[in-house]
This record gives sequence, C-alpha cells and structure tokens, in this order.
Amino acid sequence: MWPVTAHPPAAVQVVAHRGSSEDVPEHTLAAYRKAIDDGADALECDVRLTADGHLVCVHDRRVNRTSNGRGLVSTLELADLATLDFGSWKPGGVYADDPEAPEWDRKSVLTLDRLLQLVVDADRPVQLAIETKHPTRYAGLVERRLVELLDRFGLAHPVEGRPSQVRVMSFSQLSLRRMRQLAPRLPAVFLMERVPLRFRDGTLPKGVRIAGPSIEIVRAHPRFVARLHRAGHRVHVWTVDKPEDVDLCLKLGVDAIITNRPAGVLRQIFG
Repeated sequence: MWPVTAHPPAAVQVVAHRGSSEDVPEHTLAAYRKAIDDGADALECDVRLTADGHLVCVHDRRVNRTSNGRGLVSTLELADLATLDFGSWKPGGVYADDPEAPEWDRKSVLTLDRLLQLVVDADRPVQLAIETKHPTRYAGLVERRLVELLDRFGLAHPVEGRPSQVRVMSFSQLSLRRMRQLAPRLPAVFLMERVPLRFRDGTLPKGVRIAGPSIEIVRAHPRFVARLHRAGHRVHVWTVDKPEDVDLCLKLGVDAIITNRPAGVLRQIFG
C-alpha cells in the first residue's frame, strides 16, 4: 500500500488550460487575460511552428476546428493565420459583449511572443507551461525556436535554485531531451495519456522531474501519484474540470491542477 499524504490546498497550483477556455475561445489573448483575472497561478498553451518560423498557440495540427479557415498550421504563414477568425466558433462567452476587450483579443491567432509579453507584464507572478506539439515536419526546429524566443525574454536559463517562470511539457521524450540539451535548467513535464511500462514504478525520463498524467490515469491508478512523489517528482494532472476530480486530486496531493475552468476550481479549493 502506497501512503497518500494530502497537501494543504494552498500548495496546489491552478493552471489555466489554454486560458480560461471554458468561457472564452481557447488560445486567444482574451482567454489568457481572463485566466489572470480569474486568479490562475499559471497559464498553459500549446505551440506549433508556422511555415515562416513563428510559434503560435494552436492545439490541433489543422486550424479547422478553432477557426473559420482550413489547413495545416505548419503549411501556413503567420500572415495567413492573421486573416482567420479564431473566436467565432465558440458562441457566447463572458467577454462576448465586453467593450473593454478588443475584437483582436477574442479572434486573432495568438503568437507565443505575445503571450510571453502578457506573462512578463502581469501585475503579479504568473507562470507559463508551454507544450510542444509532436510529431512535426520541423523536427528539432520547434525546440530551437522556442529557446531562442525564451532567451529574448530572459526566461530560457533560470537561475539555479530559483523558481522558473516557464516550464516545457511534451508527450514526446525526444522533445524533452532536445530541451534538456538546449536549456538544461528549464523545468520539464512528461505528459502521459497512458503510463509506459518502464515508468510505472514512478521513474521518469532522464532529467525530467515533473509527471503530467491525465485525470483518466489518476482515476484508474490513484496510487501512481504516491509512487511519483516517493521518487521525488511533482505531479501536474490534466485536464481536471469535474468537481469530483478536483476533490480526488486534492486528496492525492497533486502539485498542479490543469483545468479549463480555473475560477471554478479556485472557488472549490478556497471556498
């Protein structure tokens, strides 16, 4: 029997998955502004590389689901993406009639550059969890571009012993290995839809100290969280939206809850 030690709620980080994406179209600047307003401790985004070398915050390989356009992100240039509407696919939303929220914030493609600027300009500390999407036709170029961009903001090489404002996440062990070579002090999260056999004892890939299991893994194998903690790792669980799943994560003492509804999760934790 693996011991389960619940952490105090204040130790749990609430991470806004693609922004406050339950209320506002995902990966738009408005979704991330709302997440900061909602009190999220950190923001989560997915990044893909455009044909002309820009990192943009888009989850899917294609733009079809979240815009009024069609095609692969990797074959489109930033100027092409800038002509698309990334907001109208989601009806309503709390910012739909807000005159203070510019139309651009709700509908335009969001570059990682602009999101980083929002994070560093925030009036309180906010962290950013960046997921590199794989496979990709650009191989290691995604990671190189990411480190170059983080370098511009002074975020690629955090001071040892101090908390990093940015962490990188991936389902790809190869991507995490590339990041370890390019930016060895940047925290890495190994995301899992299932637990590979070699990691069922709580170990993680070399250089990785944070596990990112899905809520489905945690529901089916709750003792896995204790194994990870015993191995000295932190546990960031995605995507946790149901109140009963939030309760489970708190009971198991996970270190971060990644959710589409950060305001609701914060209310549930702190009352």
